[in-house]
Amino acid sequence: MSFDEKKRQFEAFWAGKGPSLILIRADKLEQYDTDGYVERFHNPEKMWEAEIKRAQVYQDWPTDGVGTVRPNLGTVFVPAMVGQGYKLSDGQMPWPGEHMSEEAIRANRNADIAASETGRLAAEFYRIHAERSGGNIKAYLPDTQGVFDIAHLLYGNDIFYEMPDPARREWIDELMEISLRFYIDASKYLKGLIGEESNWMWHGHAGGQGVFFPEAGVRISEDTATLLSPAMIDDFILPAIKASAQPFGKAFVHYCGRHEYLHEKICEMGEVCALDLGNPEMYDTRWRFELHAKTGTVCYGRVAREGEEDWKTYIRRLGGLVRQTGARCILMPEIFPKSREDCQKMLDIWHELTDSG
Repeated sequence: MSFDEKKRQFEAFWAGKGPSLILIRADKLEQYDTDGYVERFHNPEKMWEAEIKRAQVYQDWPTDGVGTVRPNLGTVFVPAMVGQGYKLSDGQMPWPGEHMSEEAIRANRNADIAASETGRLAAEFYRIHAERSGGNIKAYLPDTQGVFDIAHLLYGNDIFYEMPDPARREWIDELMEISLRFYIDASKYLKGLIGEESNWMWHGHAGGQGVFFPEAGVRISEDTATLLSPAMIDDFILPAIKASAQPFGKAFVHYCGRHEYLHEKICEMGEVCALDLGNPEMYDTRWRFELHAKTGTVCYGRVAREGEEDWKTYIRRLGGLVRQTGARCILMPEIFPKSREDCQKMLDIWHELTDSG
């Protein structure tokens, strides 16, 4: 299938036509590559060379995805843009440095994102990609996190103690507003570097392959929101997701951990087109598919394997659930064949089972 044919397939999928999609990884290609990471972090050319090598595999692989690349600068990307330090070690993703004080965050609220170190590294990565990629491997946004995750990274665990304190509510609201501005400004800056309009994007979600989102311009990641009560999610998280998505049409949302209330509320949001779970094994798959079918939110990403099932049993079980529930999925299978021929069979079986006509 040509690149243009795949783009039309994505557009049809989001319109509710045709089969659900499946992103089959190439054998032994891990989701993250952290060998020699410290050098690559500071060298956009080496970063691009490592990312493009992973993406090129998918130009000729039986999968619905297309090759995608990003400057893989970790969750510290936006906080580093606005003054927070970070720690680098080979073999792992970056860790945030010391948290910032209330006064320091306020003082940096108008930080020049384009002039920051991570902003310049991203700009150089995208320049190299535009000059050398050839056009059929798509660049996408780095890990911009979400408003609450940014606030937590900047301010640290004190945020959890101060959120329920009426005396600190004014500051927490201000911190969320500042973090929202950081998120929106960084996203607009990055989309401008790539050449995307505000309300659409290509996105690879940390992998070497991804899909086209014709009505959503950003991804939002809110991992630490799972530590909050339902009342705090209603009060802080859902309004932040809505405000984050508003300038970009809709959003693709991700979080790790277990929180069924958060899952339900995100799926019910009109601003969210798809939801990915970092820990699908914590959820009942049928419950998850039924919720996505009810709300019309695409179920994106990994779905838990049951016991020692092989890839054929796995794919037939999930394809059957898609058909039974009416859910729409972009599946990143947890188990997949080792041969190219069997990967093609997996792709064909999934399309046959999930084709909605």
